[in-house]
This record gives sequence, C-alpha cells and structure tokens, in this order.
Amino acid sequence: MKILGNLVWLLFGGIIIAIEYIIGSLILMVTIVGIPFGLQTLKMGFLALWPFGRDTRVQARASGCLYIIMNLLWLFCGGIWIALTHALFGLLLMITIIGIPFGMQHFKLSLIALNPFGRDIIWLR
Repeated sequence: MKILGNLVWLLFGGIIIAIEYIIGSLILMVTIVGIPFGLQTLKMGFLALWPFGRDTRVQARASGCLYIIMNLLWLFCGGIWIALTHALFGLLLMITIIGIPFGMQHFKLSLIALNPFGRDIIWLR
C-alpha cells in the first residue's frame, strides 16, 4: 500500500515538490554559509519524494543552542513560507476522501519545514 501511495503521490505533484526542494538546496549550497540549510532542504526533498512509510524523529542532541539558532534562522528566511504552502496544499487535499492521505503527508512536511534541524528521517515498518 505504501508503494501505491508513493506512486500516486509522485504523479499528482510529489515529483514537482521534490524537484523544487532539490533545486533550492543546490542553490543554497553555492555559498559556504548556505550549506547547512541546503543539506536540510535536500533531506526534506528526499522525504517529499517518497513520503509514505517514512517519518521523522527529533534527535536526542537536538535541544542544543546551535539547532535552536539554525531553526530560527531557517524559520525567518523561508521556512515559514514552505510550511504555509504545505499546509495550504494539505487543506485543499483534505476536501476529498481520496486526498486525505496526501493531505496528511503535506501536514507532515509542513511540520518538518518549520524546524528541520535536529531531525532524522526514519523508515516505518
């Protein structure tokens, strides 16, 4: 079921979202200062490419000062807009019964877009 959900996700916009994340991460990695932000965007892009059957967990060391500062910088420099876009797409998809699982994935991605630093992507069984 996860494979079918991921294939339908890719056909109905998931591939576009993943490509946008990957292009954004490559642009961010052009500068030395943007490399940590580009790596987090790349992580979100791979999660957006195949979201069903994967989740994120907060790392044990994620409460450090550096993670908080990086998440705040990320939030003010674009993370809020990415999260709002995912939330809007999630609300639009929740209108139909068929779109509910895809809307839930957008809500998951919107929470990750708010604070990506200090999270690990894990595979669910």
